Amino acid sequence: MTAPVTVTLRPVRDTDLDRFFTLMRDPEAARMAAFTPEDPADRARFDAHWSRVLASGDVNRTVLVDGAVAGHTAVYGPQGEREVTYWIDRALWGRGVATAALRALLELVPERPLHARAAADNAGSIRVLEKCGFTVTGHDSGWAHGRGAETAEVVLTLHW
Repeated sequence: MTAPVTVTLRPVRDTDLDRFFTLMRDPEAARMAAFTPEDPADRARFDAHWSRVLASGDVNRTVLVDGAVAGHTAVYGPQGEREVTYWIDRALWGRGVATAALRALLELVPERPLHARAAADNAGSIRVLEKCGFTVTGHDSGWAHGRGAETAEVVLTLHW
């Protein structure tokens, strides 16, 4: 059994971006997430993306595990269509980190509904979302760069 961890959120700092870049280049994590950037090794594109994200006014948080950067989570998009997202270090999967991070994010963002998407075969991510109150409300598919293939996805919604 693994030791319990303390999960906290804080605003994203520029110094977190190197860690995020490293995490997104993990091939197994990218395959599981499926819907990733076309080229996760393109640092210029990564930096441009994060520049837009941080200037957007959306809620973006760094996930800390026992004080160390372990990923990020966010709520983004237009009113009424806002979605949640998260990316957690694969070394921490199965330890409740994503669930704790998403719960903390949902406390910061009281608006509802919120939406989420996950690859249909990503049982871990779907389980995290369901533990946080999201329910499956649809199915879709799209091109997944993390897999190089059209991939089925589940659409979930968190209502009031």
